[in-house]
Amino acid sequence: MTSKSIKGKSTEEIKLALHQSLSDGFKPTLAICFISKSRDKKAISELLNKEDIAIFGCTTNGEFIDEVTEKNSAAILLLDMNKDNFKIYFEEYPDKNYREIARGIAQKAQEKFSTPAFLIGTSHASADGEEILYGIVDIVGPNVNAFGGAAGDDYTFSETFVFTNGKDSINAMVCIALDETKVEIKGVATCGWKAVGTEKIVTKSEGNHVYTVDNIPVLDITAKYGGLEGVNPENTNLLVEIAANFPLQLQREKGDPIMRPGLVVDWNDRSFYTSGSVPQGSKVRFSLPPDWDVMEKVVNGVKNLKATEMPEADALVVFSCAGRILSLGPLMNQELEGVKNVWNVPMAGMFSNAELGRATGGNLEMHNLTTCCVALKEL
Repeated sequence: MTSKSIKGKSTEEIKLALHQSLSDGFKPTLAICFISKSRDKKAISELLNKEDIAIFGCTTNGEFIDEVTEKNSAAILLLDMNKDNFKIYFEEYPDKNYREIARGIAQKAQEKFSTPAFLIGTSHASADGEEILYGIVDIVGPNVNAFGGAAGDDYTFSETFVFTNGKDSINAMVCIALDETKVEIKGVATCGWKAVGTEKIVTKSEGNHVYTVDNIPVLDITAKYGGLEGVNPENTNLLVEIAANFPLQLQREKGDPIMRPGLVVDWNDRSFYTSGSVPQGSKVRFSLPPDWDVMEKVVNGVKNLKATEMPEADALVVFSCAGRILSLGPLMNQELEGVKNVWNVPMAGMFSNAELGRATGGNLEMHNLTTCCVALKEL
């Protein structure tokens, strides 16, 4: 499989880059598109549609094709994958029936492919990505390869989109189902945020809605441990600060902890929604703002993936949490360069609201403040 990555800050730039990529006879069948809400995703999608290219698309909090991060742009990975080896599904979940919708997609995928794998994009900040993964596992089994991320909205915390050919939605999932007997897909989700303080108990929660920790409203106890000020609805920077620097770390009996930052606040009771479930009675710790060694952990995780599971790749897709670039700033380029150099193949990525994947020693889960790297190779 041949792959090429292109980027641009306007529809015209993408049009030019697309035509240049096709000039040598390259005929892509699939485009993985990461596009800022400030760009015209419908016009860009139409360019791809005219070339009979299937689209997997998410809006973002930033984009990249190599190590240089961008804002308000489009980053697209073009693949000439055999059309018999993949199928795109797009379904809305207006009733918050995430698991049911995912089960339906997984059922269709398993009817088409004996061993399906999945690349997933979700929209809506309160969507429970972990329920989506559970739905896929229900049908395909716990060893299924499934990766992805939650769409962003340029840090406006307003509305996010996923899209495909002729469709988009603020409340849906887009999914590439792959025939894993024909396309190898491997990935790893790595975080690196360090925990601080003693373990606390989640005393009230429902799914991904956390009400209290140690019987204190979760927003208040987070603000206390983070030393946060201006904890009120008028503080437009509050959610960004909580998400980037002070997530809850959900502790587990085995494997790395899972990041669970607050993404949507209910000011009536000072609770918040996270991107994945936080079971009542579970143990959590708070986090320290990161230092440079979190980048080294990510790059080493990808190197280990190459050494143990994926010696060669045709393309690389990266879902990196928006909170990482907020915390790491220009150093983020070093992490992306390190990841890119592992296989040195075309890469495209986005800064996401959450990440889907399997962390070290863990099951399929929804993550935050994590980089999920996904390598693809057509056999």
